Amino acid sequence: MTDETRVRDPLRALARLPRGTAVILRHYGQGDRNRLAAKMARTCRRLRLPLVIAGTWRLAAAVCADGLHLPEHAALEAGARLWLKRGKILSRAAHGPRALARAAPADAVLLSPINPTASHPGREALGVTRAALMARAAAGPVIALGGVSPKHLGMLKRRGFAGIAGIGFALAD
Repeated sequence: MTDETRVRDPLRALARLPRGTAVILRHYGQGDRNRLAAKMARTCRRLRLPLVIAGTWRLAAAVCADGLHLPEHAALEAGARLWLKRGKILSRAAHGPRALARAAPADAVLLSPINPTASHPGREALGVTRAALMARAAAGPVIALGGVSPKHLGMLKRRGFAGIAGIGFALAD
């Protein structure tokens, strides 16, 4: 996931990602987010990395992104439903059990924060045990986000998570 505070130049960071990694472009505060998204889309296609645009299906469609990521508070608009019928990825964010239950339909839900994280200092973490119980009860794949790294992947998969997502271990400057 990109973050304008911790990943100043997401284009440069893309080259460090391994194959099989998907990129979620957040950068909500970016002055010219449309231009950044277009550049990210071209670079991700060249590197064969799926690009998911956070927040707006219109921008995701405009840059021919591979998917759309919706924050917890965002509704699945009619336009997004039509665009997703083209076989695009839909991921959603959840920060607790109620949001996780409301996240369907989605190809994956990013549940956070699992552990304390630099991105949201002071926010109470769910904890691995509680988050794992939530992941196992979810209707679809759940990806762990927040204070996790590749060293946690095996343990989290054994506890019911489909994978991990992050900023610090993957993209931070």
